[in-house]
Amino acid sequence: MLISCGDALIDFVPTKSADGREAVMPAVGGSCLNVAIGIARLGAPTAFVGGISTDLFGRMIADHAAASNVALDLATRSDHQTTLAFVRIVAGESHYAFYDADTATRNWTFRRGSIPFDTVAAVHVGSTTLVNDQGAAETRALIAEARASSTISFDPNCRPNLVKDKPAYLARMAEFAGHADLMKMSDVDFGYLFGEEPYQQRADALLRHGPSLVVITRGNNGAVAWHAKAGQIAVEAPKVTVADTIGAGDSFQAALLFALHKQGRLARQHLKDISTEELRRALSFAANCAGLTCTRAGADPPWSHEIGWSW
Repeated sequence: MLISCGDALIDFVPTKSADGREAVMPAVGGSCLNVAIGIARLGAPTAFVGGISTDLFGRMIADHAAASNVALDLATRSDHQTTLAFVRIVAGESHYAFYDADTATRNWTFRRGSIPFDTVAAVHVGSTTLVNDQGAAETRALIAEARASSTISFDPNCRPNLVKDKPAYLARMAEFAGHADLMKMSDVDFGYLFGEEPYQQRADALLRHGPSLVVITRGNNGAVAWHAKAGQIAVEAPKVTVADTIGAGDSFQAALLFALHKQGRLARQHLKDISTEELRRALSFAANCAGLTCTRAGADPPWSHEIGWSW
């Protein structure tokens, strides 16, 4: 089983009303839930860990997860309200306004000993859950239990408008990177975390002190990865007609984890031993899945039959 732990919310994505005015449409989202949805739709057994409300929006989230074959046995249901995020597209990038005070996601706690990690191939963490102190502390506790037997995947998925203390946030992201086996970030995330530092320089530092695989997605410019054994690998983005980019990075992350799983390279030591060609194939698959997600509105990762990829 693969697990994704973190945020589940409702995105209000931009659309147009019948008379042409700006409007918004509710769509299930949240980076870590999107990753779980993406993996499950591709065909791997997947569970979501995190807080989901019992309110109207929480029921939408639960129904969406169930319809995509994501197990919610390990999720925590509560009567705290659902996190809401309003999205605007500016110069091709999604910008978010979050309403996240006292929500089910913010009040999630990890139930120690509740997950049989010896049956879990990988745990994915990241995004808004790690911004607040409680979410970060609970995720640390989960990683501490998981790391003995499960690969740790990490995507900071930075949301600067939620960060109140940037130096503390940067230190926290460095800490989680140090516990990860695989770290993926967008070029926008990289700029927020590391400024103008060259990609290669930071990737080398990360490989020395944490993950064995570092990936940076670059929108239309594809993705580039660094691995101690397989080296540096770049893949192109597919040419698609973009509806929006919401969930594209999450779809990439989900597809990368799925591909590594299918190749038998997801376990920690097997990931360290991956070949250049295996990694290139996994990255290309992930880029194609992300591209397909961009052709439709909201976070809507592809199903396996839509990809037409043979393993």
